[in-house]
Amino acid sequence: MSVRRSRVVGCGGYLPQRVVTNDELAEKLDTSDSWIVARTGIRERRIAADGEYTSDLAREAGVAALESAGVSANDVDLIIVATSTPDQTFPSTATKVQAELGVTRGAAFDIQAVCAGFVFALSVADNFIRTESADRILVIGAETFSRILDWEDRSTSVLFGDGAGAVMLCAENGAGTPKDHGILATCLHSDGRLRDLLYVDGGVSTTQTAGHLRMVGREVFRHAVVRLSEVVGEVLRAAELDAGDVDWLVPHQANKRILDATARRIQLPLEKVIVTIDRHANTSAASIPLALAEAANDGRLKPDHVVLVEAMGGGFVWGAGVIRW
Repeated sequence: MSVRRSRVVGCGGYLPQRVVTNDELAEKLDTSDSWIVARTGIRERRIAADGEYTSDLAREAGVAALESAGVSANDVDLIIVATSTPDQTFPSTATKVQAELGVTRGAAFDIQAVCAGFVFALSVADNFIRTESADRILVIGAETFSRILDWEDRSTSVLFGDGAGAVMLCAENGAGTPKDHGILATCLHSDGRLRDLLYVDGGVSTTQTAGHLRMVGREVFRHAVVRLSEVVGEVLRAAELDAGDVDWLVPHQANKRILDATARRIQLPLEKVIVTIDRHANTSAASIPLALAEAANDGRLKPDHVVLVEAMGGGFVWGAGVIRW
């Protein structure tokens, strides 16, 4: 039986030029490089320049993905941008990216699922392709989290960075088996009862300000390891695969200890985990596509590799996907 699949045909990433090391943060905060590395695995992060916006980062990642895929802007049916830090309340960041890329057909919209935004966007895009509503979709995760951080709070300000990553999806017919190339399965979840563990204390309707990120770190860590392990098992079953079939785990880069704990729980060797958190920090919705772009460009991701992506963010929201490269 022929099945329409969403195949990743190109990847791209973009990081702002400014590098902020742990030592630089330690000059202003009661912290140190050793303290940050031991608790998070982060050594440095990128911070967007003044006047450099989420749409700018998204555009550059989108250009790189289109070039990687060999796809013209004229052939893009849909652009989905996953972000929690849009340029403006409206219009969507995706429409600005659409205009700057020169895409004049189809549609463009944002998805807000915080750190799980890219997985949610990937799932939405996959369903557009499966239902023959689109053939070529550019999926971007882009963030400027530096704009919503309380830089006097060492428990959160050391964790995040800015960046963008993108993948180009194209429709391809498969046989409907786990051997098909493309997205084999996605699973999404949310639990709004836990929103107060990770949130921003501002918003248009409440304070008329952007607000700052707030987090109960210990509880977020505990829930993340449990939920991510569960959804990984769920999505592998949906794809008719098991952990032994996975060539690469590309997790949301939130905390090195979460990455390691999740890999151990699903019995996946740590050498199969793509890690960028040491250089990128937590770039929220951008972290997975940035890691995919890096691994694709350096040759680690090869045709037929099974790639598992997973993420959890404020809300709580969490999800996972399985892709055969």
